[in-house]
Amino acid sequence: MDSLITAAARALAMGAPLDALNQVALRDDAPALALRGIAMAQLGDLERAKVLVRRAARAFGPREAVARARCVVVEAEIALASRDLAWPTKLLATAAATLEAHGDRTNAAHARYLEARRLVLIGRLDEAEQKLAQIDLAALTPALRASHELAIAGISMRRVRAKEAQAALARAEEAARWARIPPLAAEVEQAFAMLDTPVARLISRGQERPLLLEEVETLFKSKALVIDACRNVVREGNSLVPLATRPVLFALARSLGEAWPHDVARDVLLRSAFGAKHADESHRARLRVEIGRLRRLLKPIASVSATKQGFALIPRSAREVVVLARPVEERHAAVLAFLADGESWSGSALALALGASQRTVQRALKELAATDKVQSYGRGRAQRWMTPPLAGFATTLLLTAPLPSG
Repeated sequence: MDSLITAAARALAMGAPLDALNQVALRDDAPALALRGIAMAQLGDLERAKVLVRRAARAFGPREAVARARCVVVEAEIALASRDLAWPTKLLATAAATLEAHGDRTNAAHARYLEARRLVLIGRLDEAEQKLAQIDLAALTPALRASHELAIAGISMRRVRAKEAQAALARAEEAARWARIPPLAAEVEQAFAMLDTPVARLISRGQERPLLLEEVETLFKSKALVIDACRNVVREGNSLVPLATRPVLFALARSLGEAWPHDVARDVLLRSAFGAKHADESHRARLRVEIGRLRRLLKPIASVSATKQGFALIPRSAREVVVLARPVEERHAAVLAFLADGESWSGSALALALGASQRTVQRALKELAATDKVQSYGRGRAQRWMTPPLAGFATTLLLTAPLPSG
């Protein structure tokens, strides 16, 4: 490897892409193309970066398996940054195995880290943890160690484990200091800030207030019966009643929870659950049926009793009933929650992350675009959607419930 390639590689490792380009900008050999691609990715030109890395992969000969595998890892990282979550992950797994077999443990570990980050984005936390557990920590550079701890913190945040997340971020901060890469240090600092940012609202006895992640964790460990509108479940301690696929039942449970300890009139329940402005006997009959279904599901932790005016929720052992709501609630809030990270997303990536159909997501995006809440660029398969971050709220820490299929 010549001195210019070595200098460019060192500059990229320190997060200085312009210095790297000064070394290799006029060269078209395979190593220079790869380094130019990485530099363009660090500068944010992901499309140009993808083209350069693919050219580099083709330029490396068939005997240069390690170099080609490294190009696959770089392309996977670009795909992750551009939220191309449908990028073929089997290629990355093959590249990781190739790098491991040839003794490149650092880049093999980085490949597995990228797999884990993708799994976190689409909500497959158990699989992400398994991937992270396979990584040889001794092979990680300080920069990769910081990224590794950031991934662990992300999983802990989504599982509402604030103390574990804080410990992981402290380790990430120390590793970032050793790495001396300003953008990495800024990423750790931003992650720390999310712990001091509201992730939900608590609604109780007609009052509401914002909650930090640590406060949500404490709430889940308390004696309260929680109507969790962030994930559409009813919980008491370790007892969970999932209602994500039963929107009518959850709407009834939430109305009863917000009114607790009082009852809710039948007309109010009809409006909240069915949107019925003028209730007739068929609506009332359906309400009785749905209340019966809700009563059966909640039986282990609460009862739903009929009153003169309507119905009331009565917890069996919980001391109080509260509703945990998203920081901001509006139509298509789940889509906005993912777009609020400031990255550009494809419609297919959003559908994968939300567990919804592409048709449903596209319909939501068009409605949001019509009100100037999101914007797009590109066309066809290259179209990407984004929105400025929502100030004051960490919208993606509590994973949003999937959209109904369209």
